[in-house]
This record gives sequence, structure tokens and C-alpha cells, in this order.
Amino acid sequence: MDEVRIAGLFVYPVKGCRGLALDAAEVGARGLVGDREWMVVGPDGGFLSQRTHPRMALIEVALGDGRLVLGAPGMAELAVPLDGGGPAARPVTIWRDTVEAVSAGPEAAAWFSAFLGLDCDLVRMPAAVPRRVDPARARPGDLVGFADAYPFLLVSQGSLDELNRRLVTPLPMDRFRPNLVVDGCAPHAEDGWRTLVAGGVTFRVAKPCARCVVTATDQRTGARGDEPLGTLAAYRLRDGKILFGQNLVHDGRGTLRVGARCDVTV
Repeated sequence: MDEVRIAGLFVYPVKGCRGLALDAAEVGARGLVGDREWMVVGPDGGFLSQRTHPRMALIEVALGDGRLVLGAPGMAELAVPLDGGGPAARPVTIWRDTVEAVSAGPEAAAWFSAFLGLDCDLVRMPAAVPRRVDPARARPGDLVGFADAYPFLLVSQGSLDELNRRLVTPLPMDRFRPNLVVDGCAPHAEDGWRTLVAGGVTFRVAKPCARCVVTATDQRTGARGDEPLGTLAAYRLRDGKILFGQNLVHDGRGTLRVGARCDVTV
């Protein structure tokens, strides 16, 4: 059996913006603590992402001193309290789910509106607001934040290495925006896993991740190209969807650390 270990941990505090690499991360009710707790929405409350706004890749995010700190080319730095937002809730929509969120306030709304060139707002999902994971692939009580559908996305380094072997220009892992990167296994070994245990937390493999145009967006420049979707389609196309990585749902709480061993079942 391969000795699988955590090779990378990533959180994306604001959905669609740049992520943060961590040496250790706490697992909370909705995934890694701090992951996709914030989201940018349009006037109708619908979420914005790099799918339609690739400039979001240029927005840098930092966490510290109880603040969410945002930076972007040509913009003054913006700091938002992590527990900020008014008491009034507003409905926001992410895919088929509508949940209550609180606005970070007019200064944050003006900052994002100026950078993205459209009327928008920054909102936060309060801890007391439940968003259920798809019951067809989860258990009652499984929760997720503003991630697309599942609390965790896992990609193995072997899978990226196999893709890069086929590409003219290798791509970094950030194109796939995972929470967990594991190493020590064969390419796409994660396709056959049922569970993974690390840091005292059990992860259930829910379903493969169908990839979109975000993977073709350079996370350093916001420029969009053709790869890796063209190459992936040649060997990872299943039922009309390009699959790369696995979505996970977790049981319990714990601390994940880079270098920690993962026990997998198939």
C-alpha cells in the first residue's frame, strides 16, 4: 500500500479569490476553518466567481489580527473584521441554494465594485447559518460553506504530474484550487478511494470533481487560455464531464498538518 501524506493545505477565504497555503489547518463544521466563509454577490444576490470574472484571481487575501485583508492591482488595501457585517441578513444564492448572509458593509461593496467593474457586495455566512450538502451524496447534518457543493476538494500530486507529462507547458496545482493535496500515490489513485483518515478526521469520498473554465485561468495574471481542459478531455472525459480530483465530506473535527500520514480505504 502506498504511504499517502498531506503535501498541501489551502483555504480560500473569499470564494473566487486567491487562496492561502497553510502548514496546519483546523477542520470545522463546514470544512477547513476560514475556507469560503465570504463570497462576492451581484445585485440579485447571485454569487460571482472566476467562471465569469477571471479578474478575481488577482485579488489577494490575508488573514490576521481578526481581519480579512484584501489587495488587488491599483486598489488600496481593504481590511474587513472577520466577525464584521451588520445584523441585518440578506438572501444570497449559490447554485441551487439560497441562504442568509450578512454584508461586509458599503466600503467593501465599493471596493469590489470598483475592481470588478459592476455593482456587487461582499457577504459572510454566519456560523449559525446551515447550508446542507447534497443529501444524495451526504448524511443529514453534513454542512458546507460557500464552496460550490462539498466541504473539501482533494487532488493528488500524482494526478497533476500525469497531466503535466501530457502538457507542453506544465501547470501549477493552483489551477485546480484544492483544499487538500496528497502525495505518495499513483496518478488518479484517489478515484478508487472510499475514505481517507488524517488528523483524526475521516473523509468520505463523495464524487469526482467536474472541472470548468477556472482551470484555464492563470491564477497569477487572470489570463485565460485553452489548457488544461483540452488535454484533460482526451483522457479524463466521463459522461460529457472532465473529471479531476475528488470531492470529500468529513466526519468529526481535528487538525490537519502538511506531512501528516493519510490512511485510505478502497
